[in-house]
Amino acid sequence: MPVDKQLRSLAIDVPAQPESLVKLSLLLADEDVNLQAVGGLITSDMALAAAVLKAVNSSLYGLSGRVQSVQQAITYLGTREVAAVTFEMGLKAVFPAAPELEAVWERASVRGLLMGRIGQAIGVDPWAAHSAGLFEECGKAVLFRHAPQRYKPLLRAAENDEDLLLLEHDEFGVSHDALGAALCETWGLAPAAVHSVRFHVMVNATLQLPMQVQRRAICAISAIANAMMRDPATLDVVAAKVAPQAELEPTLVIRGARKVQEQIENAVERERA
Repeated sequence: MPVDKQLRSLAIDVPAQPESLVKLSLLLADEDVNLQAVGGLITSDMALAAAVLKAVNSSLYGLSGRVQSVQQAITYLGTREVAAVTFEMGLKAVFPAAPELEAVWERASVRGLLMGRIGQAIGVDPWAAHSAGLFEECGKAVLFRHAPQRYKPLLRAAENDEDLLLLEHDEFGVSHDALGAALCETWGLAPAAVHSVRFHVMVNATLQLPMQVQRRAICAISAIANAMMRDPATLDVVAAKVAPQAELEPTLVIRGARKVQEQIENAVERERA
């Protein structure tokens, strides 16, 4: 999908999807996903496979023992989560390694996992939810890649993402939410995921889902994941506010989110023990 003409006119490069992820997307699009082919594709890139194994062996995924191969990871976690981790590593790899981006990628990993599992728990496309979580802040990486010396002071000055959007518009004429959505489109993510990335700052600030978006469930999951990461005590209030706007049952959403939260907490506790 082409990048918006207005963004092209700003001469800010939106990186192309790596070939390995293009091939992975094609495999995942098949109704009968070939698990051996998925594992083989990831394993064929040694650096990527090593990064995936390191990620899935972290405490976040709560595995009882270390996995030694991509195929073993697929057996334990399922194709979707391993594919999502692969996308996470591929996304990170197209941007420069920088201390300023480390927190962005850490939040992306946690948010993607939360959103994917909440989606699975409440019957909303878990792949779209997981990928939306991964890509939510990627527009920051696009701007950092474009002009690191101009962007670093903005990251330091902004107290929150709403402030950052204003600073980005003043400096670049575009903000990270729009650039993130453009990257999602370029990489072929589902429209619902693209919309979630585009509107996440507004949704998190106001708890109002965008009326111009028909399918708002992933936007709602984004707000719930944000509450879980920033202030878990607000989970029930946030879910009660956004779920009806997406035609979701609040009680079901809260129950699903709490279950996921418990899974993550238990995994972290086992790692510490």
